[in-house]
Amino acid sequence: MKRALELELLAWRKRKEHLPILLRGARQVGKSYLVEEFGKKHFDNVVVVDFESRSELRSAFTTKLPKEILGRLEIALDKPINEGTSLLFLDEIQLCPEALKSLRYFKEQMPELHVIAAGSLLEFLLHDENFSFPVGRVEFLYLYPLSFQEYLEAAAPHICQRLKDYDFKRDYSSLEHQELLKWVRRYMFIGGMPAAVKASLIKTSFFDSQRIHHLILQAYENDFGKYAKHTQHKYLQIIFQKAPAVVGQILKYRRIDEEIRSRELKPALELLCHAGLLQQVFATTASGLPLHAHMKRDRFKLLYLDIGLLQTATKVDATHFFEEDILQINAGMLAEQFVGQEILAYAPPYQKEPLLFWERTNGGQAEVDFVLNVGAAILPLEVKAGATGSLRSMHSFLNEKKGKFGLRVSEAPLSLHNNILSVPFYLVCHLDRIYTEICGSKIKKMI
Repeated sequence: MKRALELELLAWRKRKEHLPILLRGARQVGKSYLVEEFGKKHFDNVVVVDFESRSELRSAFTTKLPKEILGRLEIALDKPINEGTSLLFLDEIQLCPEALKSLRYFKEQMPELHVIAAGSLLEFLLHDENFSFPVGRVEFLYLYPLSFQEYLEAAAPHICQRLKDYDFKRDYSSLEHQELLKWVRRYMFIGGMPAAVKASLIKTSFFDSQRIHHLILQAYENDFGKYAKHTQHKYLQIIFQKAPAVVGQILKYRRIDEEIRSRELKPALELLCHAGLLQQVFATTASGLPLHAHMKRDRFKLLYLDIGLLQTATKVDATHFFEEDILQINAGMLAEQFVGQEILAYAPPYQKEPLLFWERTNGGQAEVDFVLNVGAAILPLEVKAGATGSLRSMHSFLNEKKGKFGLRVSEAPLSLHNNILSVPFYLVCHLDRIYTEICGSKIKKMI
C-alpha cells in the first residue's frame, strides 16, 4: 500500500543536508512497513535495529561515538552500514533511550548517514520530564491511518486517479457522485488501519475487517500496562471503552464515569492522547492567526484514532450501515470522525497542530464543527445532512468574524450558494484546492 508520506521521505533522501527522522504515530498505523519498504526502494541496503526483538542491541549505544556504534551493529547484524547508501532504521527506539539521544551525534559526526527512528510508545519517552531530548537535531514526521485517498489507491487505483485529477470546472453526473459516495461508505466501515485495509482487499466480506479491528483494539488495551502505573490502568480502560460513545461531543468527565473524579481521569486521558489513540479537538475563539494561539485547552471534543475502529467499538450493525444516511449513523458521529481524520491525514506531515472548533457562549449558543486555516483565510466547516440544512452557527461565525466563505461537508454534490461551499465527503482531500480555485476566484471577482 502506497503512503503519501513516502514522497516526503524521498525528498529527505535527496537533500544534501538532512537530519535524522523521528517517525511518530500510534501503534499499527504502518510506520515500520513504510520505512522498510522505502529503504528497499531507495537504498542499497536497510539495516533494521529492532530493540523489541533484539534487546541485546541496546548495548551498542553505550558509547556516544557513532562510528563505534555502527561498528558494533555491523558485527551483531552482519550487515554493512555506509553513509549515503545505507538506511539505518532504529525501531521501537523508546526501549533504548540512549539510542534516541545518539541521534544528535549522528547528525553532528556522520551527517551523510540516513537514519530513521520510530516507536509505538515513543510519545511517553518524549513527554517524560526526566528525559533530555536533542532538540533541533532531529526532524519529526507524523503518520496517521490511511486517508480515504490512500485507501482508494489500494482498493481502486483508477478511481483514485480520477479523484486526484478532479476538475472543479466540470459537471459530474449523479452516477459518478453516488459511486464516489459508495467508496466513502466502504472506507468509513473499513477505516485506514493497514491490517484492516489489507484484509478487505483479500476477502470480500466486511466482517474480516471488523475481526482485525477487534484484534487491534484488544492489542491497545494489552499495551496499557506498558505505559501506565498500576493505579492508572483501570482509568485507561474506562476511558478507552467509554470514549467511542462521546466522540464529537464536548467532553464532560462525568459522561465517562459519574463516580470517578476528573483529576483521576484527566492524566489517563492525556496518556491515551499521547499514544495517539484519541485526538482532542480544542475550542478556539478564532480571533486571528495562528488559530491555536486562541484555543482553550480545558474545553475540547474527542475523536478516535480511526473511523473503522470507531464503528467497530460502537458496534455499528454492518447490515444497516450501507443503507442509512451517513449523517444519521450514530447521530453523525462517524461523519464528524471522517472529516477530522481526513483533515489530519492531509495536513503537513512535519507539524502537529491541534484540530479546532468554534463555539460562542455569549449572546446565544453557536458551535461550528471545525475551524481551518487555509492560506491567510480562517474558514468555518460544518458537517451537515442534506442539501441545505440549518447553518445558523455557520452564519453566526461569518457575521461575527466578517468571514467571506464557509464550508459544509455532506452527501450533497459540490456547489456554491450564498458564500457557503457545499463539499461532498470524497473531496475533503481537496479543501485547499477548492478554496483557491473556487472561493479564491470569486473573491477576485468581488474585488
